[in-house]
Amino acid sequence: MKKSALQKARAAYQPKLPIVLTGPVKAVEGKPTESVADQAEIKALFPNTYGLPELKFEKNANPTAGRPINVGVILSGGQAPGGHNVISGLFDGIKKIHRDSRLYGFLMGPGGLVDHKYMELTAPIINEYRNTGGFDIIGSGRTKLETKEQFDKGLEILRELDIKALVIIGGDDSNTNAAILAEYYKEIGAGVQVIGCPKTIDGDLKNSQIETSFGFDTATKVYSEVIGNIQRDCNSAKKYWHFIKLMGRSASHIALECALQTQPNICIISEEVEAKNLSLDDVVANIANTVAARAENGDNFGIVLIPEGLIEFIPAIKSLIRELNDVLAEHPDLATKSADEIFAFIKANLSADNAATLASLPEKVARQLCLDRDPHGNVQVSLIETEKLLSEMVAKKLDEMAKDGKFNGKFSALHHFFGYEGRCADPSNFDADYCYALGFNATCLINSGVTGYMSSVRNLTKPSVQWVAGGIPITMMMNMERRNGAMKPVIQKALVDLDGAPFKKFASQRDDWAVNTCYVYPGPIQYFGPAEVCDQPSLTLKYEHQGK
Repeated sequence: MKKSALQKARAAYQPKLPIVLTGPVKAVEGKPTESVADQAEIKALFPNTYGLPELKFEKNANPTAGRPINVGVILSGGQAPGGHNVISGLFDGIKKIHRDSRLYGFLMGPGGLVDHKYMELTAPIINEYRNTGGFDIIGSGRTKLETKEQFDKGLEILRELDIKALVIIGGDDSNTNAAILAEYYKEIGAGVQVIGCPKTIDGDLKNSQIETSFGFDTATKVYSEVIGNIQRDCNSAKKYWHFIKLMGRSASHIALECALQTQPNICIISEEVEAKNLSLDDVVANIANTVAARAENGDNFGIVLIPEGLIEFIPAIKSLIRELNDVLAEHPDLATKSADEIFAFIKANLSADNAATLASLPEKVARQLCLDRDPHGNVQVSLIETEKLLSEMVAKKLDEMAKDGKFNGKFSALHHFFGYEGRCADPSNFDADYCYALGFNATCLINSGVTGYMSSVRNLTKPSVQWVAGGIPITMMMNMERRNGAMKPVIQKALVDLDGAPFKKFASQRDDWAVNTCYVYPGPIQYFGPAEVCDQPSLTLKYEHQGK
């Protein structure tokens, strides 16, 4: 495989481990845990893995000789920078336990476990992928592990390969599946541990012990570079408003982090829209007023950042989506109907308020809400061109304002969606170190004999040698939510905290950014150079730690 000059140089990078993981460790138990909500329901569903204590690793002065162990690994869900380093850390960790330990990768996600498709990951293979982006070492997929038949089928290949532990690298849905799998294997005495690793560029898989999910740092730096480039162009041409949609279906962490890095004129935070009970017209009016205010200063240009999940956070549309989900779940036979028949049936079976909301939307958007669903039954909001919808509505609003003498400028819009561009970049030094530590730490959890835990590395604003390593029970992060018309246990998504330090920092400056041109141009990720240029974590992490 031909490599670029950067790939060759990055291959030589040695990720830095927390000092505690550089020698033998022992697991120190903390207090028993409980789920974030719905404790009775979660406990009933996970009787064997609920209420376990948090674990913290400390130096072990009396280590015992390790035995060979075979471990399986799965990359689940969307790609995130650093996944290869998690696997590299896992490989190095089990080899440190015993040189005869073996690592097997299941191909194309959880489906590889069920279908018995795998490959052994040996040193020459691992070395080709250290410090690289993507998930192409074994591929990823979105098969949900949720049935006894799948669990039993997977157990067949685990026993055939003598695999004693399975590491699932994924987001909230994938780690929910890991918790369910861990509970089942524990219940039947399968002798297979299940460990999770927190992955998602969206940044919505976190709590006090999981300070950030891996990939968020790299992805937001990639997006911020491109936003900065557009801002420089915008400030040069001085004639366009750029509407930029960013990844983040369920939370606005990416948009907020990119705003903190680049200081755009407008950044919409979905959680704030919901908290203030804003309508779509309210959002449009706020943008239009900023456009008009800048026009008064002779600035007929600007930048608007939009989280891709915005539509789902507008209360009226959220109510509509909730009813749509129930209607579709209650009538599975609709799947055999034509799109026109489904759309007509839905319109005829909605409550009056939600029917009115649906009717107020452009037909293309209305049809996407009704017809396009992902494997989990969710609206595929990334397919809804929110950036174009908003700019068209802003243009109409400005026409009305011009007739009333409230706008005398020019408005010309350009549109962008930054999604896949950020998912497979070579990981930043932060993500390279963090991911390697997560994988290596997972082997310590395996060696401690636990199951149903998520690898946790924290104290992340300090130099990596000072990071704290351990694990938390996955059930600790769970609550009950309605999925496909039924209540199911899932990891609770971490939304932007409107009382948190990152949002407050943004809110304290955005009025200035709106009217004035305060753009920051972050430039590309730097892999070589002084630590203040190359090794800094996200601003979200920085402000969260300052706020503690």
